[in-house]
Formats: sequence, C-alpha cells, structure tokens
Amino acid sequence: MKVQSHRDLKVWQKAIDMTMTCYQLTSNFPDSERYGLTSQIRRAAVSVPANIAEGKGRSSTGAYINHIGIAVGSIAELDTHFEIALRLELITGVQSQTLRSQLDEIGRMLSGLRKSLS
Repeated sequence: MKVQSHRDLKVWQKAIDMTMTCYQLTSNFPDSERYGLTSQIRRAAVSVPANIAEGKGRSSTGAYINHIGIAVGSIAELDTHFEIALRLELITGVQSQTLRSQLDEIGRMLSGLRKSLS
C-alpha cells in the first residue's frame, strides 16, 4: 500500500490514539492542574501527530526528518510529564506503564520512519 497522506501512516494513527488517551486521562486531573500539567500533557500529546502530519506534508525530506525529530522530542516531554503525574499520584503505576508502552512503540516507529527517509 502506497502512503499518500499522513493518515495512511500507522505511526500517525497510533499517535492520535495516544493523544486521545492523554485527553481522557487528564480529564480526571484536579482543576488546580488545568493550566499546569493538564495543559502541558495535552499540548505535547497533540504535538506528536501534528508534527508527523506537518512533516509528511512538507516538500523536502529534510523538513520531514526535522518534524519527526520534533515529534520524538514531544515523546520525551510526555515521558517526563507522566513521571511527574505518577509522583504526584495523579495517575497510577498501571496507567503510567500503559502510557510509557504507547510512547515506546511510537518512538520506535518514528525512529524507523526517520531511518527509512535518511
């Protein structure tokens, strides 16, 4: 199957699913975190599929690779936010493991995509 759009990319689809998980999870955070951790997690989560899509839509391979790098950075940011949420007891250990598993899978897929473009 030929990839015609970012929507055809499995990594983009998984990143969208992860973003939905982040939104659902943070909806249970206290109101005091609305402009703190909730906002930071949601913004970083949205950044992953958005940068995959933007990179795919660029006319040069170099720009695409750059946007994949930004998405990878957002994954590292999310990992940090999840660690803080775990330590603040806003998420459980099981939730943390599930989220990190999603991040690891998306990270591996982005690494493979970046290698295939280089």
